Amino acid sequence: MALLLSSSLHPPTSPLNPKLNSLSTPLPNAVVTKRQLIINTTTSFSIIFGVQQNPVPQCLAQPSNPSKPSVLNIANTKAWFQFYGDGFAIRVPPEFEDIMEPEDFNAGASLYGDKAKPRPFAARFASTDGSEVLSVVIRPTNQLKITFLEAQDITDLGSIKDAAKIFVPGGATLYNARTIKIKEDEGFKTYYFYEFGRDEQHIAIMAAVNGGKAIIAGTTAPQSKWDDDGVKLRSAAISLTVL
Repeated sequence: MALLLSSSLHPPTSPLNPKLNSLSTPLPNAVVTKRQLIINTTTSFSIIFGVQQNPVPQCLAQPSNPSKPSVLNIANTKAWFQFYGDGFAIRVPPEFEDIMEPEDFNAGASLYGDKAKPRPFAARFASTDGSEVLSVVIRPTNQLKITFLEAQDITDLGSIKDAAKIFVPGGATLYNARTIKIKEDEGFKTYYFYEFGRDEQHIAIMAAVNGGKAIIAGTTAPQSKWDDDGVKLRSAAISLTVL
């Protein structure tokens, strides 16, 4: 699960121009109930950030016209509600509802100590009809990539192309892939952003690493919804800030 373009806790105000790999292939529309949409988008996001690595999609191996990256269209999210989680902050689109359930908060509570089941989500919000979902997950980096060292920066997981094996599922159609550096007091923080289509869903993610943990924000929606709300959803993912 991240995508990316903010400064500290504030939303992006000026465009960045990192390298971009882009492809575009229309995806079929989806027509389902509100509960089905929430389940489907949540399930897709969970699968993407499982501990198993996925093969790099062919579209990443052979990017189209990387010398002329397109502008990443995003909105000003400064007026949106800012949610603070465990080591991160993110802007929530207007009219999105908090859909975290009690079991999400209590997933780590167990009598088995270290074997306690990790919380599947650090945050979850959805549109009123349930078709558009914003989620944040946090995973130890050694679950995403086998390593004896604690990752301190997302570049420790490899280049944006290498890390696609972790964040972009096999068979997905990649639309955007960018490395974005955000200025902080101590220097710059690197984020990886991916936008892709999988099955009937359009997905945008922003990812960063801090203290051995990967923090991944993602937005998902049916392609038909993305055509109208893609800028809003992309902006929500990109608003992720690691604290």
